[in-house]
Amino acid sequence: MKLVPSVVRGLGVGLTIAAALVGCSKPAPPVEPIRAVKVITVGLAPALAGIEFAAEVRPRVESRLSFRVGGKLVARPAELGQHVKVGQILAQLDPQDLKLAADAARAQVGAAQTNRDLAAADFKRFAALKDQNFISGAELERRETTLKAAQAQLASAQAQSAAQSNQSAYANLVSDVSGVVTAVLAERGQVVAAGAPVVQVAQDGARDVVFAVPEDKLAAFKVGAAALVRAWSSNSSYAGQVREIAASADPLTRTFMVKVALAAKDDLPLGSTVSVLPAALQPSGVQVIKLPTQALWQQGQGSAVWLLDEASMTVKPQAVQVLTADGNEVVIAAGLQPGMRVVATGVHVLSPGQKVTLYQEKHATALVSKAQTAPGVVASGVAPATPAAPAAPVASAAAAN
Repeated sequence: MKLVPSVVRGLGVGLTIAAALVGCSKPAPPVEPIRAVKVITVGLAPALAGIEFAAEVRPRVESRLSFRVGGKLVARPAELGQHVKVGQILAQLDPQDLKLAADAARAQVGAAQTNRDLAAADFKRFAALKDQNFISGAELERRETTLKAAQAQLASAQAQSAAQSNQSAYANLVSDVSGVVTAVLAERGQVVAAGAPVVQVAQDGARDVVFAVPEDKLAAFKVGAAALVRAWSSNSSYAGQVREIAASADPLTRTFMVKVALAAKDDLPLGSTVSVLPAALQPSGVQVIKLPTQALWQQGQGSAVWLLDEASMTVKPQAVQVLTADGNEVVIAAGLQPGMRVVATGVHVLSPGQKVTLYQEKHATALVSKAQTAPGVVASGVAPATPAAPAAPVASAAAAN
């Protein structure tokens, strides 16, 4: 059968238009997969974690010891970390100049004593002359005044000599308390002035735990309030009491320094780091809403969770307000009510209104190895003589058919 050329051309044009229409049509959108999610039911639980502060152990009394006189430091037996006792020599100055000054003071005492003796002898002689009316009373009064002046000069010289003798003893810096040397501020050969710190000693006895508190938490601290001190190195706990609260804030950090007193038996290492848990800032049976951290996701400037609509098995976002952390969980302040169902995992792959299904854990089934048990054994309970024996009948049956 022959086709007319015009009919052939029309058929070709129609096929071309059909092909163009097929090529321009949009592909069907992919079907969104139904994701399996783990869901938890919101409920109330007791808060476990409270507010704690990082603190440092410091001595109750720490003194910077210095010489009462100036001079050149010739010896410093005290070393950093050394335990010293009362009366132990910590440092020594060159005593030569002090000894010379003491000798000069004693010489002045001798000269003043000689002048006093001479004035006393003159007064005695003029008193005898007055009794014989050889001198006037005014002359005797002048001699008496000279004697009193000489006596005053002698007393002054004796006082100066005593003070200079004390300064000779001040060449030795002696510890007046038992404690530990926490700082060495001068070295041998250095010329130190009177009052310049040389050695710092932490006195033995009770110790303090010192930490900084922000202004919004300061109202929870009262002098005498209980606080729990936990050592970071050993995780041991000690009972303490708030002993001192700073009256003004630190000009740089704008925090207030608080000191918690420890008992004398709590011999924590100086400078060690501890945690302080004030009793007023610890939870006492408070019921809160807690969620695992993986249930949260970022929505704008805040946090959100996915709520499950059990009727349609879809998810929708719900903004929440996080109060604080409690271990590996977060405490929710607002946005949720007990009984709501929240997606716990896989929150970053969901979208609003997405269909989901509840995740079911797969139980592992024991697989029987084909190398150990043949299918025929399970069916009939009789083992074949050889592996090739069953194959021959099957082949014959196929040939026969």
